Amino acid sequence: MQKDKTELNQYIEALCRSVTGEYEIPARYYEGDAVKRGLRNADGTGVMAGVTRIGSVQGYYLRDFEKVAMPGELYYRGINVNEIVASHAQSGTFGYEEVAYLLLFGTLPTAEQLGQFNHVLADARRLPDGFFEDMILKAPSQNIMNKLERSTLVLYSYDERPDDTSLENVMRQSIELIGCFPTIVADAYAVKRHYFDNKSLYIHNPKEGLSLSENFIRMIRKDKVYTEEEARLLDLMLILHAEHGGGNNSAFACRTLSSSGTDTYSAVAAAVGALKGPLHGGANAKVMEMLSDIDAHVGAVTESNVRDYLAKIMRGEAGDGSGKLYGLGHAVYTLSDPRAEAIKRYARGMAEEKGYGRQFALLEAVERQGIPMIMEQKGHSLPMCANVDLYSGLVYQMLDIPPDLYTPLFAIARIAGWCAHRMEELLTGGRIIRPAYRSSMRYSHYVPIEMR
Repeated sequence: MQKDKTELNQYIEALCRSVTGEYEIPARYYEGDAVKRGLRNADGTGVMAGVTRIGSVQGYYLRDFEKVAMPGELYYRGINVNEIVASHAQSGTFGYEEVAYLLLFGTLPTAEQLGQFNHVLADARRLPDGFFEDMILKAPSQNIMNKLERSTLVLYSYDERPDDTSLENVMRQSIELIGCFPTIVADAYAVKRHYFDNKSLYIHNPKEGLSLSENFIRMIRKDKVYTEEEARLLDLMLILHAEHGGGNNSAFACRTLSSSGTDTYSAVAAAVGALKGPLHGGANAKVMEMLSDIDAHVGAVTESNVRDYLAKIMRGEAGDGSGKLYGLGHAVYTLSDPRAEAIKRYARGMAEEKGYGRQFALLEAVERQGIPMIMEQKGHSLPMCANVDLYSGLVYQMLDIPPDLYTPLFAIARIAGWCAHRMEELLTGGRIIRPAYRSSMRYSHYVPIEMR
């Protein structure tokens, strides 16, 4: 088998050496306004592809057709996410379930409605009979996002009405996915640890009466022990990651597939696959790799030390060699990312308490020094800011959550937004999403094989 693999690889490598040019599009084809690379206009604004009432991301406004920077704002169904976060921080309550209800149904729930919703979610956290044994235990994966994507597709087979796209059925499917995503992720991680990391296998079932954040921490820890402060910080992270408008890569992937009329599981699996990418949900793990490298080399946390080492990273002489400073800059936010600001505000105390003060200070120094360096390198005049990924990885590290789970936690939170966008697309989209691609091929005639 190994010999066959080697021969196949050599064969493919030889073929690819001659085919590279067939996949290279000259830069001149992208010049002008005809082609919107990345579905973005020349000024960086997104191509308007639809209308949504679910989420709004505001980072600038237009004055005389020019971008003007402003403090970032994030709205869920018209409510500023900072108000939601502050309210739950003041009352000492968990907020993700309320946010999921808000995104799905468009209004804040009453106490009775939230209680009923929590009860339905608790039932949904239990995986179908035999699902763990057949789909997770017997087919372990080194990557939890791939396992989550596969498991989402397999849930189709456990659904009596998988292709029914009525509002009632898709709502039922959505609630079940919101409920079972944390269980799938926790179980997949336990199996991954056992098979690939040679660790003991322990599986904890979700417990009714606990919030999503409490249940998740409890399920991934061997002793099931956690503090209320830890659970509340994780709840904050889930709230901040629950939705980010219809234009982000994963939500748009979900809407694109939904526009074709396909089933819920296919559409959501596509969103999971999109989120896995290091340019999207996988960015927080890249930030932590960068932070570890900086921490090992800068010595004292001074502005000059950090600036000098960031310069090495940007020259490709340090870090992962890409020249990128991860966690800085955003497609929409300019002066600030409200999610990053909220994390800094609520996580600073725990960082000092848990012995992560140096790392937190390093990230703040990276933010202060890295932004003007990137702006100078790229010739940007519009302000840039740290994005949510700069601080989220460190928060997960403080919560003793392993890097394998950083991006899956993003998916656990964002599933509520994805499902809301799917239903909006099904009900109001009306047309299959199909952008155009300009052709740059060289035309020729077919040549019979004996004449080639």
